[in-house]
Amino acid sequence: MTENTTDNHFRILLVEDDPTNRMIMEKLIAKIPNCQAISFADPVALIAEIETCRFDVAIIDYQLPNLNGVDLIRLIRKYPAHADKPIVMVTADRDTDRRLEAITAGAVDFLNKPVEVVEFKARVMNLTRLADAQRRLSAQADMLKHEVEQATAEVRARGEEIVHRLILASEYKDFGTAMHTMRMAHFCDLIAGELGVGEELRTDIKLAAPMHDIGKVGIPDRIVLKRGPLTDEERKEINRHTDIGASILHGSNCRLLQVAAEIAATHHERWDGTGYPKGLRGEQIPLVGRIAAVADVFDALTTDRPYKSAWTNDQAFDFLADKAGSEFDPTCVAAFLKRRGEVEEIQGRFSDQKLTETIKSFA
Repeated sequence: MTENTTDNHFRILLVEDDPTNRMIMEKLIAKIPNCQAISFADPVALIAEIETCRFDVAIIDYQLPNLNGVDLIRLIRKYPAHADKPIVMVTADRDTDRRLEAITAGAVDFLNKPVEVVEFKARVMNLTRLADAQRRLSAQADMLKHEVEQATAEVRARGEEIVHRLILASEYKDFGTAMHTMRMAHFCDLIAGELGVGEELRTDIKLAAPMHDIGKVGIPDRIVLKRGPLTDEERKEINRHTDIGASILHGSNCRLLQVAAEIAATHHERWDGTGYPKGLRGEQIPLVGRIAAVADVFDALTTDRPYKSAWTNDQAFDFLADKAGSEFDPTCVAAFLKRRGEVEEIQGRFSDQKLTETIKSFA
């Protein structure tokens, strides 16, 4: 291979095994402004370097050693970086079928042998204009992509800030639930990971899960903070927190808040349709709600509440297993049970005792 490199020039790839023809074309390319030749005598040598070879236009002879020009074009077109590059086939054969085969492989134009000087220069100059247009479009596309990514990141950052502030607001209502929301979020992350949920949605679930009970800000303190069992009327009132939470979070263009709204609305639905607020059944319940239901109930069972003592982990795991297929999505339960060791590590890391110790340290 011979290459004369100059930045901002158009690189014209030549694949021609005849040294005289190759030399003539190299000299013609050298006379065209802003053009430089990258030459190969053997297509096998080009293939060995094709992933790193940079060119804007390719001129390929049909009759080559080891591989004909049409097959070489097919190979070149398999690489995304070269999929749209203008490629010219040079041939002395004017057979229509062969030319159709070349076009089908990806050739955009033809040059006849022997190469005619004026035609060659004109064709190369036209193709460099096409390559220049492609460069400009690519640069514009990259710029637009960057702007979209930047705008999306800004929207995402605003969404995360809103989520964080809403969580803080809910904790002012009942500070004792702060560690519950942290544990529940991490439990949701474990289940989502075990189920193979995509990374983006998995992150959204973990960030949004702490807002599952945001609707309790609309429930009177005498009910939310009551020490002891709730009456039937009080139970009906507190059950409204799912609808209230959904209404607080509904209607956002932010995907994170959309996920939070789904969790708030559906984390008390049951697999068998006996849950609330809508009595959804099975896969009618969004996956994020089914995941949150398992995580929320497990943490509620294993922590002290004003109206009950904490269950042991064994009791809580057995309860989930027993209710899989009735109250809970059995797939979500199986995923949670499989990660038991990590569940217990999260319990230790975000224990209510640690919260109490932290509060005392600031007293």
